[in-house]
Amino acid sequence: MEWYVIVLLVVLGIIVLSVMIWPLIALYFFNKTIPRSEVAMSPDEADKMMGTHWGQFTDFLKKRKVWMLAQSFEKVTINSKDGLKLSGNYLENDPNSKRLVITFHGYRSRGMNDYSALTEFYNRLHCNMLIVDERAHGESEGEYIGFGVLDRWDAVKWVEYAVKRFGSDCEIILHGISMGGSTVLMASNLDLPKNVKCIIADCAFTNAYDVFSHVLKAWYHMPRFPILNLAEIPLKKKAGYGYRDCSTLDSVSQTDIPILFIHGSNDTFVPTWMSRENYKACASPKELLIVENASHGESYFMEPEKCEKAITKFIDKYCN
Repeated sequence: MEWYVIVLLVVLGIIVLSVMIWPLIALYFFNKTIPRSEVAMSPDEADKMMGTHWGQFTDFLKKRKVWMLAQSFEKVTINSKDGLKLSGNYLENDPNSKRLVITFHGYRSRGMNDYSALTEFYNRLHCNMLIVDERAHGESEGEYIGFGVLDRWDAVKWVEYAVKRFGSDCEIILHGISMGGSTVLMASNLDLPKNVKCIIADCAFTNAYDVFSHVLKAWYHMPRFPILNLAEIPLKKKAGYGYRDCSTLDSVSQTDIPILFIHGSNDTFVPTWMSRENYKACASPKELLIVENASHGESYFMEPEKCEKAITKFIDKYCN
């Protein structure tokens, strides 16, 4: 057999193999990231996946969680615009306060996990809390994770519920961490009532496409094309949205709600530049807090006093 025939066969073999492999990789990626998982992410898994080091905060977390579990929570539910039952836990820290913090957690977590440390802090601020489980997480229904694109409409529903229940004079603060941070930013330009006084977005990504592109390149040394393009086919068919269907950059450029952006300087899961870009694009009154040496979602735990001071000052500035 001539050498050029061998070369041609090898090239054709590589092409055929590539055509077969990329769709399989994309399908695996979709199944790994988007469908609901009933198994909560363990601290070790979170450390590996997100580059965090939660073990260094064990004592702090344990103390705050003990305080939270000693409180009396009320189970609440609402219906999403697409018919899912969404669940949350209401904590009345001060019956005389009009301030209500509605919280949104991170990817593959749940409200009572991500906000176990912040409940005691918000108690000191006399803020009541509505700690929600986002769709496809915790006790909320849903088969597919929304990455803020779907959850933004759920945030609107939670706000409407709060105004109806607590009155037209209630003052609402939206607080989101990671995917929850992107959720509240993506909701910032929607038809929210004036009761929403300010937003706190901790380590939010700009959109799902950006964060997945970063993860594929930085961790797996794999290209976003054609993986994300192929993975978007089942994403749109099954979950009903695309990776770039909503961008926090577009949302915050069209909002008048004051926003406090928080991010750790050592975040390798959601790069710090995403909050910097969100801050630049934001059209409303805004502040940016970068916590040195903090990895993904670690800002509050790394510098609790600094974060509490920034959050307290921000809320006091925009709430009565």
